[in-house]
Amino acid sequence: MIVYASRTGNVQSIVGKLGLPAIAIEQAISITKPFLLFTYTDGLGSVPLVVENYMQQNHTLCKGIIVSGNRNFGHSMFGRAGDLLANYYQLPLIAKLDLRGTTAEYEQIKQFYNSIWNEAR
Repeated sequence: MIVYASRTGNVQSIVGKLGLPAIAIEQAISITKPFLLFTYTDGLGSVPLVVENYMQQNHTLCKGIIVSGNRNFGHSMFGRAGDLLANYYQLPLIAKLDLRGTTAEYEQIKQFYNSIWNEAR
């Protein structure tokens, strides 16, 4: 399962292209299954408040972080929300996508997703 937060529609668009089970963070309040978190970066490198709140309650079920950002804000701020979350919760940062990312990045995400859930079987 992918739990995602999307403000401008970039993350939601990518999630749709991945073809994996996904749910918007606002609808995942009572999720009890492992998930990958897919978020955007807010402002100049911040974790969106809705994501912070969600992770405080559900981080033990999270298996990895995917983040969308914009390289125009500079290297240190690009996808920084993913860096912050991965470091704080000691989770793998699976991918940092510039805006809507690339097909190769989508495949990388799918491979990681499948490896996690194949191990659980």
